[in-house]
Amino acid sequence: MNDLQASAVPDAADDLAFIPLGGTGEIGMNLNVYRCDGRLLAIDCGIGFGGPEMPEVEVMVPDPAWLAARRDRLVGLVITHAHEDHIGAVAYLWPQLRCPIYAGPFASAVLRRKLGEAGLLGEAKVITVPLSGRVELKPFDLEFLRVAHSVPEAQAVAIRTRHGLVLHTGDWKLDPEPLLGPPTDEAAFARLGEEGVLAMVCDSTNALVEGHSGSEAEVRRNLTALIRGLRGRVAVTCFATNLARVESVALAAQAAGRQVALFGRSLRNAEAAARECGYLKGIEPFVPEDEAGYIPDDNLLIICTGSQGEPRSALAKIGADTHPAIALGEGDTVIFSSRMIPGNERGILQMQDALARRGCHIMTADDHMVHVSGHPARDELKRLYALAKPKYAVPVHGEWRHLSEHAALAGDLGAIPVLVEDGDVLRLSPGRPDVVEGVPTGRLAVDNGRLLPLSGGVLAARKRMLFNGVVVASLAVDGGGRVVGTPQVSAPGLFESGEPDSVHLAAELARAVTDLPTALKREDDALREAARSALRKAVGRRVRKRPNVEVHLLRV
Repeated sequence: MNDLQASAVPDAADDLAFIPLGGTGEIGMNLNVYRCDGRLLAIDCGIGFGGPEMPEVEVMVPDPAWLAARRDRLVGLVITHAHEDHIGAVAYLWPQLRCPIYAGPFASAVLRRKLGEAGLLGEAKVITVPLSGRVELKPFDLEFLRVAHSVPEAQAVAIRTRHGLVLHTGDWKLDPEPLLGPPTDEAAFARLGEEGVLAMVCDSTNALVEGHSGSEAEVRRNLTALIRGLRGRVAVTCFATNLARVESVALAAQAAGRQVALFGRSLRNAEAAARECGYLKGIEPFVPEDEAGYIPDDNLLIICTGSQGEPRSALAKIGADTHPAIALGEGDTVIFSSRMIPGNERGILQMQDALARRGCHIMTADDHMVHVSGHPARDELKRLYALAKPKYAVPVHGEWRHLSEHAALAGDLGAIPVLVEDGDVLRLSPGRPDVVEGVPTGRLAVDNGRLLPLSGGVLAARKRMLFNGVVVASLAVDGGGRVVGTPQVSAPGLFESGEPDSVHLAAELARAVTDLPTALKREDDALREAARSALRKAVGRRVRKRPNVEVHLLRV
């Protein structure tokens, strides 16, 4: 179904439907919509990363156009937890949605800082929902359930409607010792199972992983033993909002006689939100960035951003030896206390290689117990299905191989699986669940505050320049179109400045313009386009590429 057909389909006014706009069939960019009797409820609004297949893009967000066109029916946006793939796009997309936002205390604190940085705090209405609270956004009745995850205060959402109860799990795991906050509220899930769950929309990230995801407490014990035995400066990189991990690293450092400094804005923002919400009480104040370099090497540990190889992160600058406040080198250790998000492998390995070149010893979860996942492995999925007993299972939050494996497991556990992907409209009621239509979806690139379509002219030109270069020519002509002086041609990425090829191109351009019809040369637009075409062909003959070509025309 094309975009025009999809937008022409009238929205049903008497059904219950699930409509993923991002995060189903892909990693990141979670944006989910529920439709009930014509009203809409959005859950989560996150970012994704471009990865090596899209080098022209660093951060992406889901295209909210379909939802924005119906914002008069949007009762609210619910945030399940404070991870970037669930909360990071709010500041970018809220101006198109302009609806109330509902979140727990920690997610609200993180979100207010993001909105403040975007200048939206005075406009966007953020409503803090108590943990395990309940909110009625007619026709939706929402109950929040505490779940363990790698960020404080993650919550699942039980959505009650006249059509039935849908359980949206968000990100979760069954951790007996999550360290910050209580374990997942299994009794609440069992209670919902007794009430009757029509459908469970559930995390699929680790559906391929056998066994159990592991406990945060085990990571704390291992980090404490590991850091105690290290010499030189120690750097640990992890997700900024994984406060249990940040606390574990800080406690391990204190036990080893090390002072701790935070490097990276997202870490400092997460710390501020954490202390505002009463976390990190047993952790001494962190050393400011600009003072860390004066602490003896054996007494310093830094926690820094960059676990996913982000090129502008603190760790990337340290690896390139361009950070203004700190350096790492021979005898120092860098611990990657995180997993590789699919798509980020190349950037992470390049960063690790840069650090190794500087003499740093690299430790990762591949060879040390320094990380556990925040998502459920297969044994945990089996346990949740036994508690909630959903009639239908809707796998989300993963690529297709994760979704299909989750669906097969759910079928074995007695639920009826239904596979969907971004843009599908899954009607849950009335009748048996079925994909009844499609809506337009897409991705937008975040570019210095702007939102650009991935298929648009700006990014297409950027990608073409990345692989084919750019040629810029300056050409002066008189009123009759005769070339005045010698054209100047610059081709960064194709030729060195002053290289003979540039001189030859300038001469070819002058000859081509001279040979054009006189009438054409009197019209600026026509002359400019003809000059661009001639220059593009000349470059193509020399280097067999199709660069972006621009001609600046000066009439003298």
